[in-house]
Amino acid sequence: MDQPNLRLSVPFFMVTDMEKSLDFYVNGLGFTLANKWTPRGKIEWCWLTRDLVSLMLQEPRRKDHIIHANPQHKGLGITISTQCTDALALYREFKSRDLPVTEPFVGNNMWVFGIKDPDGYHLEFESTTDVPEGTTLSEWSPKDPA
Repeated sequence: MDQPNLRLSVPFFMVTDMEKSLDFYVNGLGFTLANKWTPRGKIEWCWLTRDLVSLMLQEPRRKDHIIHANPQHKGLGITISTQCTDALALYREFKSRDLPVTEPFVGNNMWVFGIKDPDGYHLEFESTTDVPEGTTLSEWSPKDPA
């Protein structure tokens, strides 16, 4: 039997401020810096990991190489959806760090919540549930602050 040719797909975000993005992903979301490229004494590209998820960030040397030149459209159309064992635990973790997360709701039999990174990329975290469709966390667990 042939081995699979495609093995991994990793989101690769162009960012406007590497320090701000690293703070968000490492200190905010709990990713770890696994690899970096520092050709001029500061990180210009990096590979981040958390559990089985990876992503790459790069700050272009020339700001005119950033795809989203219009600040109102940063990250437009990009959503990275991550399947989790317990999305509500991540929600509580991120909320405890005062990150601007959306209130979890049930959609397609999954708890779903989202957050935008400093460049406007939308990240969603989801985990399966048997809670009725359309239920929000505050409806399901009134003691759990949304």
